[in-house]
Amino acid sequence: MESRKVRVAAAVKGMVAAFAIAGIATQLAFAQEPEKTPPGAQAAPPVAPPQPAAQPEPAPQPAVQQPQPAAQEAQPKAVQTAEAPPGPEVCAACHEAQAQSYADSVHGKKGNPRSPANAGGCVVCHGDGTEHVKAGGGRGVGGIRNPSPRNKSMSAEQKTQICLGCHIADKQLAFWQAGQHKKNDVTCSNCHNPHTNRLLNNDKMLRVDTPAAAPYQTTVRQLAYETCVACHREQRAQILKPSHHPIVEGKVQCHNCHEPHGAMTPVMLRAESYRDLCLTCHTDKRGPFIWNHPPAEENCATCHTPHGSSHNRLLAQKPPALCADCHPGGHTHGLYDGRGTIPGINPSNIRFEGSGCINCHRQIHGSNAPAAAFGRFFMR
Repeated sequence: MESRKVRVAAAVKGMVAAFAIAGIATQLAFAQEPEKTPPGAQAAPPVAPPQPAAQPEPAPQPAVQQPQPAAQEAQPKAVQTAEAPPGPEVCAACHEAQAQSYADSVHGKKGNPRSPANAGGCVVCHGDGTEHVKAGGGRGVGGIRNPSPRNKSMSAEQKTQICLGCHIADKQLAFWQAGQHKKNDVTCSNCHNPHTNRLLNNDKMLRVDTPAAAPYQTTVRQLAYETCVACHREQRAQILKPSHHPIVEGKVQCHNCHEPHGAMTPVMLRAESYRDLCLTCHTDKRGPFIWNHPPAEENCATCHTPHGSSHNRLLAQKPPALCADCHPGGHTHGLYDGRGTIPGINPSNIRFEGSGCINCHRQIHGSNAPAAAFGRFFMR
């Protein structure tokens, strides 16, 4: 019975194999036979076999960084980068006093973002001192810049540009180009010394070549006029006259009236006119008045010399000579020759001899008295 089952299974397998071989042969025959075109129709062009898709080029692989040898990593930064200019600690070996004054000043404070201490120190003003140090020092050796007033090898413009490198945005320098100091080749170092001793109460770093005489030393502060009179000799003589503004006493400074860094006004005043400047302190002369004295409305310097005078109240001349410049007629002559002052009066009347105009005309700057009270003559 079992042998019979085996024979049937073998026969079935043989038939399946025969059918499979016949199917494969039929498929091959159809594939090799060309497709028949109906009559009157054009044959279709042969279809090109599909091309394989282009493969994207592989991305370049980053180069593997080779580890640096330990000897190269241990090289100092001075060899790998450019050598930095010498700093204040190097300059102090020869310039001890200047280095100390620099450290004490605002220039040496790193808390100030504009200070040279945040930009390399001495190199900001004096240039790269590498060659100067290699040469062993010396005045002007190695391209060192020295903006001192005694240095004649640099022009005034070159010296000024050193300071303007940091101070160009200062509001005080807005009119520097229009000022008289700039036009007369006055540089920053003519008035300021950045290496001055701060212990002398000299916060403005003023250069003082002609200190004040001992009898006039009334304060420990450094007075600005001592710097100004180094050039303005005429004004120095005037402020020492009997009648003067309290400049030598330290109550008034030159820069209270003048802008030393430049201005568009005459003699670099801090106001539009002489009168506007004077009225900032002498407010009682401002007015308005019913009866105005024209010279007092126009220019105070017509009658007064602001720096100093040998006459009382800073007057340019002693009355009545001062008044006679504008009032040549009238009764001013009797003050000298005793011929009487009022027309028609007996010439022997000498009661006005030796008197001055302001003995009677006391409100000379202006009067608010009515005309009946002689206000129009500035008598009250």
